[in-house]
Amino acid sequence: MPLSPVRVLSQPAILGFDPGRQKCGLAIMGLDRVLRHQEVVQAESALDTIQTLRQQYPISIIVMGNQTTAKTWKTKIETLPDSPRVMLVDERYSTLEARDRYWQMYPPKGVGRLLPQSLRKIPRPIDDIVAILLIERYLNRLTAN
Repeated sequence: MPLSPVRVLSQPAILGFDPGRQKCGLAIMGLDRVLRHQEVVQAESALDTIQTLRQQYPISIIVMGNQTTAKTWKTKIETLPDSPRVMLVDERYSTLEARDRYWQMYPPKGVGRLLPQSLRKIPRPIDDIVAILLIERYLNRLTAN
């Protein structure tokens, strides 16, 4: 679900990337922690999408989860022309956290809000929300002193 693009940023942008075998989550956030873009794409189109986003935003770094397919994807990203630096962050429990964040970002409406959160079904993939959380984890690590 792409947000309206902000083409001119006066600060570097961070691309969060939640790689997967079938689908990948992407998110872009400025250093001001304002979310600029989020989407879930098929794995086979992830590199093309990253290249397109790099043309729209001043991406200075790609933050990626360090589990499942991380090494393979890191190698693929590093083959891109003028590839930004790739930082790996701990992605343990990020999917569970993303489920909670989904309901914060998109509160249920109607009768659905009466159901306990544990019984609600998330109607779409949440890989993009995981990508947001990865950026936040990276920024928190930078600012934790």
